[in-house]
Amino acid sequence: MDNRDNIIANIRKIAIEYDNRELFVEDPIAFPRHFFCLVKGEDSNDGYPVAENYPYSIKDVEIAAVIAAHLAWGRRNMIVRDIGRAMDEMQWKPLEYVMRGKYRNGPESLHRTVRWSEFAMICANLKEFYTHNDSLECLSPQQMRVQIFGQKEDKNCANKKIHMLRRWMVRNDGIVDLGVWKSISPKDLIIPLDVHVHQTALALGITERNATDIKTALQITEFLKECFPEDPCLGDFALFAYPVAEQNKNKKTK
Repeated sequence: MDNRDNIIANIRKIAIEYDNRELFVEDPIAFPRHFFCLVKGEDSNDGYPVAENYPYSIKDVEIAAVIAAHLAWGRRNMIVRDIGRAMDEMQWKPLEYVMRGKYRNGPESLHRTVRWSEFAMICANLKEFYTHNDSLECLSPQQMRVQIFGQKEDKNCANKKIHMLRRWMVRNDGIVDLGVWKSISPKDLIIPLDVHVHQTALALGITERNATDIKTALQITEFLKECFPEDPCLGDFALFAYPVAEQNKNKKTK
């Protein structure tokens, strides 16, 4: 087995091992999952608040996913804490809060450099969108970047948070990701590329590109299609966990 085949085999093994819901209890995806469970009439078993007599819908799931993805950078415990603060502000009724149109809007920090004014801007954009549309599923990554997150169009940007959100909403293996959106195929997803995943891909020789941009994300995604042709973003779990998994394997062999 040559090195490329060995890397593919390891990615397949690690991805299956780390596509494990128990590893994502304290994770940004826990928030949209909370609302998705409520939409389905299931107990989320996560300890988060449940509003009485509130008609939860897929829009609540989408809004929670947008806020969670936007804040998902930095230390995981701080991310989870601050997404929780945003949900507290919404009184755990995201759609009602968004459509009411009165948002916390100030210069204070919500999460790291993200201010409450930025949160308010995203909420206002969501209100405008849902006034005319039923689901964010219809938006391309660039449309979501501009219309929801209020950023300038940038065709070179990797848009990590948007592709992570799409992974959450599209992948449908019923384990970690939610499979809410049905019109997008998992095979058409693009890897959510951040610095950590990029460094792992460079170390493995999956890419030689130093720029953390969409071209690099697409190159890594093409490699992952060799591992999982119908579901390349299953490989996201492996690239995130690869260094730890290899370190643990080396400890066992000593």
